[in-house]
Amino acid sequence: MSDLALSPSTPVTLAIGNPSQSAPASPDRASLTVWISVFAAMIGAFMAILNIQITNASLLNIEGGIGTGVDNGSWISTSYLIGEIVVIPLTDYLSRVFSFRKIILGFATLFALFSVACAFTHDLPSMIAMRGLQGFFGGVLIPMAFTLVFTKLPKAQQPIGLAMFALAVTFAPAIGPTIGGYLTENYGWQTIFFVNVVPTAAMVTTLYFTLERQPMQLGLLREGDWLGIATMAVGLSALQAVLEEGNKDDWFGSPFIVRLAVIAAVSLSLFVWIELSVEKPLLKLRLLAQRNFGIGTIAAVFLGFALFGSVYLLPAYLGQVQRYNAEQIGAVLAWTGLPQLLLIPLVPKLMQRFDARYIAATGLLLFAYSSFMNIAMSLDYAGDQLFIPNIVRAVGQALTLAPLSALSLGSVAPQDAAAASGISNMMRNLGGAIGTAVLATIVTKREQFHSNIIGQSVDLGREEVRTRIAQMTDYFTAHGVSDPAAAHQQAIIALGNAVKRQALVLGFSDTFAVIGIVLVLAAIAIISLRKASGGAAGGAH
Repeated sequence: MSDLALSPSTPVTLAIGNPSQSAPASPDRASLTVWISVFAAMIGAFMAILNIQITNASLLNIEGGIGTGVDNGSWISTSYLIGEIVVIPLTDYLSRVFSFRKIILGFATLFALFSVACAFTHDLPSMIAMRGLQGFFGGVLIPMAFTLVFTKLPKAQQPIGLAMFALAVTFAPAIGPTIGGYLTENYGWQTIFFVNVVPTAAMVTTLYFTLERQPMQLGLLREGDWLGIATMAVGLSALQAVLEEGNKDDWFGSPFIVRLAVIAAVSLSLFVWIELSVEKPLLKLRLLAQRNFGIGTIAAVFLGFALFGSVYLLPAYLGQVQRYNAEQIGAVLAWTGLPQLLLIPLVPKLMQRFDARYIAATGLLLFAYSSFMNIAMSLDYAGDQLFIPNIVRAVGQALTLAPLSALSLGSVAPQDAAAASGISNMMRNLGGAIGTAVLATIVTKREQFHSNIIGQSVDLGREEVRTRIAQMTDYFTAHGVSDPAAAHQQAIIALGNAVKRQALVLGFSDTFAVIGIVLVLAAIAIISLRKASGGAAGGAH
């Protein structure tokens, strides 16, 4: 992707907010100061992505702590994701107006402050508000980390920067529940929200000394695509609310969901029309017409669907079916994250030797295979049985993101890199939100389906069913239920719970099959892309 390389004399005006460091002095090697800046920015991206999933294994504890029910607790994660999805497309504009340095330092500081504020909330509305603001201020750290990779590193070293970025994007969601579960079980759920303070402080201090000051361009406020910003914010927020509440409220059987869906459809339609017609749009949607970027963005949506969906499904399965606590869930998910620490640093070497399309497709197919390994689960299928699928999933994820980013951004002109990054980031996170909602619905519907099928076999007219109930009645009688009628009733209830639990296992199995199919489609899309020229990394997350 030689068109994306920066020569030593090229002014750095290519991406979000014109980051202030000058271009590298050598065409082949970046300075130590540049690497320090890039690494510090990666800390911010890692923490921002980590916090999407860090509450997943601890939701029951948090719900109890703030006095809300399980039906509403998922908003603790969703409100954060809404904040991120809304701010990511705004990052380019905000950092041009207020300067790259001021935005990344200011927003990172506020991200840490609102993280701490979450620990002191006592009810659901205040938790939703603090998490939403935490996501809003943390969301900019993701595309800004990409900007430093793209504008600071010479072409030969961009794959290394992309590998660092891939570590943040795929490792953080996998390890988030592990960290959250451990802290919750040992120190209380509030400590989850203190974990951001020290890394963010280190990041802010480092960037304060390594990024040069740049003047603000407040005059750009007059040129802002304010109608586009408003319709986007309203539309995306309403869409996310539909995705979150739809399964619980029976989707379009609920007038509330219908109203939100209409608001989302009208607002997002207006947003697309505005972006395609105004002179200076918030998002350059026409970039999607470029083959590699358009198809690559679709693949990124599929990847987000599977990445966030699997991190949602595994804790849900282990908690609901196997009754694992937060720390136990985190320990199982750790094996989706830890191998990536070893594998992702090797990806730049692979990108130098092999076609990026085949590396990314191989990663997606391995990820898909790990999901297909989970389609024959039983009541005995728990942490030990998930070990091998999680290792395979880790290998697949490690091989996917960096080459996919290089392929997707390869055809984008340097001056459009920031806009392309905003679109790619937003769509990947939106894919994750859609994936979580769709998969939650599939689990519910398939559990009901299997429960009906199994229930038809549990007929009191069958001898084996009556025998089983009699055995369970004897068990309850022997364990303290003195009234034979009460023991018989307990036996029937226990049998019904066993049917429900078995149906739930089958529902989760079906849902993993859906993830596998989505990833196969993503792999097919990747193969249809044009080969990346020069083997360089062209972009990122």
